[in-house]
Amino acid sequence: MSASQVVVVGYGMAGARLAEEVRRRDPEGARVALTVIGAEDHPAYNRVLLSSVLAGSLSPEAVRLHDDGWADRQRVDLRTGTAVRRIDVGSRKLELADGAVLGYDVLVLATGSRAWVPPTDGLLDGTGTPADGVAVFRTLDDCRRILTRARAGAPVAVLGGGLLGLEAARGLAGRGHPVTVIHPVGHLMERQLDAGCGRVLARTLARLGIAVRLNVTAQRYAPGRGLVLSDGGELPAELVVVSAGVRAETGLATAAGLAVDRGVLVDDELRTSDPQVRAIGDCAQHAGTVGGLVQPAWDQAAVLADLLTGADPAARYRGTPVVTRLKARDVDLAALGEVHVDVDEPDAEVLCLQDPARGRYAKLVLRDERVAGAIVLGAPDAAATITQLYDAGTPAPSDRLALLLGRALPSGAPTSPADLPASAVVCRCNTVSKGQLMTAWRAGARGASGLAAATRASTGCGGCAESLQGIADWLARVDPDEEPAVPRPAVS
Repeated sequence: MSASQVVVVGYGMAGARLAEEVRRRDPEGARVALTVIGAEDHPAYNRVLLSSVLAGSLSPEAVRLHDDGWADRQRVDLRTGTAVRRIDVGSRKLELADGAVLGYDVLVLATGSRAWVPPTDGLLDGTGTPADGVAVFRTLDDCRRILTRARAGAPVAVLGGGLLGLEAARGLAGRGHPVTVIHPVGHLMERQLDAGCGRVLARTLARLGIAVRLNVTAQRYAPGRGLVLSDGGELPAELVVVSAGVRAETGLATAAGLAVDRGVLVDDELRTSDPQVRAIGDCAQHAGTVGGLVQPAWDQAAVLADLLTGADPAARYRGTPVVTRLKARDVDLAALGEVHVDVDEPDAEVLCLQDPARGRYAKLVLRDERVAGAIVLGAPDAAATITQLYDAGTPAPSDRLALLLGRALPSGAPTSPADLPASAVVCRCNTVSKGQLMTAWRAGARGASGLAAATRASTGCGGCAESLQGIADWLARVDPDEEPAVPRPAVS
């Protein structure tokens, strides 16, 4: 029986993870012959860590997901710097920009999303690209453009007070730029935060040199001068960074006649309206998915790999409970589940603790004694415990105040790294489990720094650094004398 010809359009985080998951289940390529097409010239990279590149704490090379020899080792026909021109679902073929035509048995769309630029006069030039002095924040190349154009100490305006906008603002402020965030809503990160936490977050950012202008939009941009705002004010800015949201890349799907709404519509098997075409990641629209986050894409990749290789024909994607973390130096913020619940809602127990002077805010939403949602700013211990409760679905401790202060442990919680199951996720940013850390240790990675280098654990928001150190210390005790193999960076 010949291998199924699977073509993946998109070599971002979703497409790269799918290729890894397929090869974990089919290492010799006996069941799946895999071709991956990427429009960008360079290897796949971790978009979650781009704010660290912007801040200068990580190099572009450090966020790469694959080395130069990965495709050959994994039996993947990888074509980078290549765009897909057209998909013909009738003949199951796709045409590339260089004229090549590829056939497929199964096509996977992992085309991601693109930055949305608001209709502000002057932001785009006559060709529809960002004008001189304007840059979007979405890709590794965007980071390079921002750093090239940001003259040392020059004022910067960031359009958008969402997750990515604030990460960009913090990175540039850390490089010494006076930064002002322009946000059209009444508080920051309104999708993930309530108004109370938004206010505390704005105060925290102000102490870090980031000014915030709320309920205003940019009306006009003048190169070299700055922005004219909707309230009549002017904001000097030598560089404007646009992070005002994203839109799913659905152009190929629409042209091919596939069903598209905000994204390419998919079912629990990640099938589009054509059963031979699947879609995952930011370009896909599934009822249980929150767009714009990486965890759903990786969960979808695992399910689809099970289906494509036959490893688990019953695998289905049912949605992803998402924990959002703001990855910005000196700001520890986590939000999960139901956050927009009022304290007087009859079917929920809602607790709130505010300490604006010290940059702390905690909101906890409980239903049937279990965590249904939370916002935690400036209290990493509380965030870790609440996230663990949320993931496990176990009852919350009766001492709610101790939980909000980070002084309570979940009932039956592991008291040491030895008690954690191998499947326990230690690093959410890079989806690194305890089992992966143990595998990296046995391959020669030593200490917390060695494990971080091999798996990228703790290189995102840094919130798992203490847990990583605990696991490294435990491994050193239980496996101290094993002769290490030659270390090789692990695929995260």
